[in-house]
Amino acid sequence: MLERVTDSYTSDMRWKGRRQSDNIEDRRGMSAGGLVVGGGVGTIILAIVITLLGGNPGDLLNSPAVSGGGQQGQYQPSPEEEERKEFVSVVLADTEDVWKEQFQSIGRTYQEPTLVLFSGRVESACGMASAASGPFYCPADDNVYIDLSFFNELQTRFGAPGEFAQAYVVAHEVGHHVQNQLGTSDQVQAARQRMSEAEYNRLSVRLELQADFYAGVWAHHTQRMKNVIQEKDIADAIRAAEAIGDDRIQMESQGYVVPDGFTHGTSEQRVRWFLKGWKSGDMRQGDTFKVADRDL
Repeated sequence: MLERVTDSYTSDMRWKGRRQSDNIEDRRGMSAGGLVVGGGVGTIILAIVITLLGGNPGDLLNSPAVSGGGQQGQYQPSPEEEERKEFVSVVLADTEDVWKEQFQSIGRTYQEPTLVLFSGRVESACGMASAASGPFYCPADDNVYIDLSFFNELQTRFGAPGEFAQAYVVAHEVGHHVQNQLGTSDQVQAARQRMSEAEYNRLSVRLELQADFYAGVWAHHTQRMKNVIQEKDIADAIRAAEAIGDDRIQMESQGYVVPDGFTHGTSEQRVRWFLKGWKSGDMRQGDTFKVADRDL
């Protein structure tokens, strides 16, 4: 277990001046009115609270009153947020370079996703989502959605500062896009119809851990291709993965752990699969669906 760092910790990831992706759609400041894959830690916490109060956690993403969005034209991003926009654009460009190469190696063509920036709440092909859901991927429109304010919470609330912690979050959501491209997401959704909630939760954990693995594969090949990742950067990603493990979030939010309620994996599992991808760089080693429960 790595020691938690202070908020003043900064990453050495070299990103400034590098290519930014053109696949950015900026909806910040726009008012907004399915399935969400890879919902963030905010969704998990709120869903737990809603369940404990006797409500339906499925209503969380479809409620238009979850969070207020600003009116178009009134939104004024801070210089810090604009820098974060540039940063995630560079990270997205790196994912494009890596996954284009990786798909070519298996005889496939990689279709690039769009990263949608929003503030407050957003309408996706998977339904309404709020900033409370954290970053998420919608397989119905091939978009990754991020409210950049989530990175403040990642640093101050979850003790995961550093730019590469943010890069890990983006790479994880793009990992869900890779799963969608390869047909894994469709297989999981088809199986969902035949399962109890507890059984599907276990399948969801495997889906999320594979996305963590793909984030590690991305980091491996980004370093190989561009030599921009430092040792401290990997420590940032590890801290982020630890911070958003189901066991840690449940313990902090309700004081006890319910393994049947896990949907993303424990802190230890998330770190282990990210590091496996980082060390191997081999996307073929990430079939979490063929691993026994005890080996996850």
